[in-house]
Amino acid sequence: MMGKKAATRIVWVLTALAAANSIAHAQQQAPVALYQQTSEINNLMVTYNADKGSISRFYFVGNSPERRQQLQKLNNQYLQQLDQVDFNALPTGSRVDYILFKKDLQAQLHSLQEEETQYNQLKEWFPFADKLYAVEKLRRRGTEQNAQQLAADFHSMSVDVLKKAKALREEKNVDIYHILRAQGIVKGLKDALHSVHQFYNSYDPQYTWWMAKPYADLDTALSTYAIAWKAQEKVAPGAKDDGSGIIGYPIGRDELIRQLQDELIPYTPEELIQIANKEFAWCDAEMLKASREMGFGDDWKKALEKVKNTYVPAGKQPEAIMKLYNESVAFLKQKELVTIPLLAEESWRMIMMTPERQLVNPFFTGGEVLSISYPTDDMSEEDKLMSMRGNNPHFSRATVHHELIAGHHLQMYMNRRYKAYRDFDTPFWIEGWSLYWEMLLWDQQFPQSPEDRVGMLFWRMHRCARIIFSLNFHLGKWTPQQCIDFLVDRVGHERANAAGEVRRSFVAGLGYSPLYQLAYMIGGLQFYALKKELVDSGKMTYKQYHDAVLHENEMPVEMLRAILTNQTISKDFKTNWRFYQLK
Repeated sequence: MMGKKAATRIVWVLTALAAANSIAHAQQQAPVALYQQTSEINNLMVTYNADKGSISRFYFVGNSPERRQQLQKLNNQYLQQLDQVDFNALPTGSRVDYILFKKDLQAQLHSLQEEETQYNQLKEWFPFADKLYAVEKLRRRGTEQNAQQLAADFHSMSVDVLKKAKALREEKNVDIYHILRAQGIVKGLKDALHSVHQFYNSYDPQYTWWMAKPYADLDTALSTYAIAWKAQEKVAPGAKDDGSGIIGYPIGRDELIRQLQDELIPYTPEELIQIANKEFAWCDAEMLKASREMGFGDDWKKALEKVKNTYVPAGKQPEAIMKLYNESVAFLKQKELVTIPLLAEESWRMIMMTPERQLVNPFFTGGEVLSISYPTDDMSEEDKLMSMRGNNPHFSRATVHHELIAGHHLQMYMNRRYKAYRDFDTPFWIEGWSLYWEMLLWDQQFPQSPEDRVGMLFWRMHRCARIIFSLNFHLGKWTPQQCIDFLVDRVGHERANAAGEVRRSFVAGLGYSPLYQLAYMIGGLQFYALKKELVDSGKMTYKQYHDAVLHENEMPVEMLRAILTNQTISKDFKTNWRFYQLK
């Protein structure tokens, strides 16, 4: 008969074996679930983002040499760590993460090197900068300052800053890139100054007694210097107001090609213009069909004029947007095109766009917050009418789903929930996906009338026009006024809306890259080509394809294609996907 201790020991062993088997089974099953949210490279990316965050918060003074050197050191360290990863042992998704993470690190180093070069070239305009950086460095650990000496130093800096501001007013040879960098340097110096003052003032009696006026004088001097650098934008080489009031700066063909390669777009600017013209020809033919159905023959501009005049009265635009949204979501569900989480439907918000923002965004924008562009009471009568006509219901029919579901709002909603570590920011994914839905819903016969088709075609023509005018501008062939005229004459824009579109495309400091405007149509065509490859071939349903895209998060579409088709990609990957046949 077995003793009680022996029986207990056997039960313990059996329990341990069962637990071990359970753990082994879980480990075998884990990769399938884990790869929905992570990859081998994620481990590096998480620590990199945390390290970069620590550096950015501690060395917070923008454009300072100290901050730049720390970021350069960090990026080089992580490039070395990436080189130690066995690339050939990685599955496709992890290889994509490896390639894109490495590309981002190298791109940041390129930008930091550019910053360093420009900073050194601007040093004569900032002889006082090192002194102020040194004061801020002491502040970080609470070092007591010699307040009397600091007051004298601040006074001396103020004099130097104002001398430089005066000299700058006579300068005409600083290019736009150095002007923008100088503005960033001045902002960083003001941040450093404010950091010092906020820390010591009222807490350190000596500082408080000595520094009130020297601090205020230096702050004012730096503000004056910032204004002087801003004024330089109007006199920089190449800065010329062609009558439009818009001053932009072409980047040239070589830089366009470099940026296109960086975005994994294997086409030249001239080829992209060819693509736009081919797509424009399709739009022209469809617009004529709709115009004839409306009784205007081949005079499509008269058909467009009728559509523009369907605008709703002031105060009724939110209601009109909601009607279109409900129709759009119902259509997506009926066709089973994409999974729409209930919370995604419930959680988007609505605001009215400010008049100031409407100057560069004449149409409503979206994401989790839908910002409605419509006239305010203080606009001129002419501007009110142009805004209302440009945001009529038939135009908006093409853009409600672009901005909300299944466009930007659903994108952002899913990005926060699937592979959130991927932050491979690219407008070709962000804007391309939303534009793709305009194409797909056209194919699915979402427009209900020829007026709807005119509205949707207006936007599709607009996307073609964006490629043509933005590239011609950056190639140095067109002026901003020519771009505005092209949008008015070729697409049918209201002139104020066309000016707003061109302004946001070219004006320095608004945050739009030179490739942003062409990314809508080109990114949309990439998603459309991938749809043909996976859905039209019968390999996936629409819902499977669209859900798969949203579960991979943001990245160049060529890399998304590699994942969804399980390609074997090499460590020295170069863009090669010719997703559009020119002939």
